[in-house]
Amino acid sequence: MDLIERLRAGLPEEALLTDPDVTGSYARDMANFCDAGTPAVVVLPRTVEQVQHVMRTATALRVPVVPQGARSGVSGAANAVDGCIVLSLVKMDRILEINPVDRIAVVEPGVVNAVLSRAVNEHGLYYPPDPSSWETCTIGGNIGTAAGGLCCVKYGVTAEYVLGLEVVLADGRLIKTGRRTAKGVAGYDLTRLFVGSEGSLGVVVRATLALKPEPPQQLALVAEFGSVAAAGDAVCRIMAEGHAPSLLELMDRTSVRAVNAMAQMGLPETTEVLLLAAFDTPDPAADLAAVGALCEAAGATQVVPAEDAAESELLLQARRLTFTALERIKPAMLIDDVCVPRSQLTAMLEGAAAIAEKYDLTIGVCAHAGDGNTHPLVCFDPADPDEERRARESFDAIMALGLQLGGTITGEHGVGVLKKEWLARELGPDAVELHRGIKQVFDPLGILNPGKLF
Repeated sequence: MDLIERLRAGLPEEALLTDPDVTGSYARDMANFCDAGTPAVVVLPRTVEQVQHVMRTATALRVPVVPQGARSGVSGAANAVDGCIVLSLVKMDRILEINPVDRIAVVEPGVVNAVLSRAVNEHGLYYPPDPSSWETCTIGGNIGTAAGGLCCVKYGVTAEYVLGLEVVLADGRLIKTGRRTAKGVAGYDLTRLFVGSEGSLGVVVRATLALKPEPPQQLALVAEFGSVAAAGDAVCRIMAEGHAPSLLELMDRTSVRAVNAMAQMGLPETTEVLLLAAFDTPDPAADLAAVGALCEAAGATQVVPAEDAAESELLLQARRLTFTALERIKPAMLIDDVCVPRSQLTAMLEGAAAIAEKYDLTIGVCAHAGDGNTHPLVCFDPADPDEERRARESFDAIMALGLQLGGTITGEHGVGVLKKEWLARELGPDAVELHRGIKQVFDPLGILNPGKLF
């Protein structure tokens, strides 16, 4: 009660949620196999000052704080811990500035990715990061997990677009990092340190984001392959030839069949791999023709370019539906996020297929093929203890394979709770110790999103 009363002293009544039936709905994100505690209270601030009040109160009472966005993450990074304050930033959803000359946007953390994208489009500008959950995920959440998306092969991930931040620290102090200029190298790059920190170092309350001129409408093609090796070879050829597609995506046979079953899209189910490529260049048809020839040289059984933007969007919609379609196969799904060097993409996909056979599970794989970021999706029934065990073991086997191939345990989804053990394996004990030392500087009491990352 002391916590609630202290919070109430600096917050409007509507910003505090205390009903257990309501606060319980804020306990977790979309990850499976991740424990979640019971929050003491949920706070939905609308101003920076209100966030500062929450953090000062939490510090005074030594209460943990779990920052949240839309809870669309899949690693447990937004999961509550017992007795915590859940600090939901979704009400801080203003676009404060769009500047076409400086090519920046200044936003609050609760702004939805798609809302920002459409707003800057009206100014002839483009915000590239586009996670598959872009219609619901927030910029603050994207910053917390260093989110990616379909366009990463050409445009990069969220970290490339965060120029500066305003961050409330654990003790309530407000700091500014970075800049709003096109260039700037003053001091340590604290901005990059906060990006991907999953709310463990501070609470982002404002972000200055870089924008690009809006590119031409992209045009896509789809190539069918009879083997994973042929598709992997095509990806290597495309990148080695210096092409810069706006996306280069892959769907395996299991994913294709799942999408067809859900949406009746008429995708070819006899193929082993579908490769989707798109260009947003001034002459996309010429670029697609060149890439189509490379696909054929690699062994594509069929290459079909889209005739217009509408047909291109239909092809890309099939890729975006993969997660949802595979979720229909079983009651639960583990979403892996292993990124490997492009040259190891074939080995990663073939290895995932072997793991699926070994554990007798349905594992569909889609991938941002252009940057080697694979998403093996393990479908299972949690009501079957043996199947649940096999799902978890297969998930670990996939991550071990990724590290063995010179990759990383996460390309864009983050670590959270789900991959803590694997982060330690990837970094090694000395690097983990340095990470803990950095957190100690920013959060000496350990109250910010405890139990995440390491």
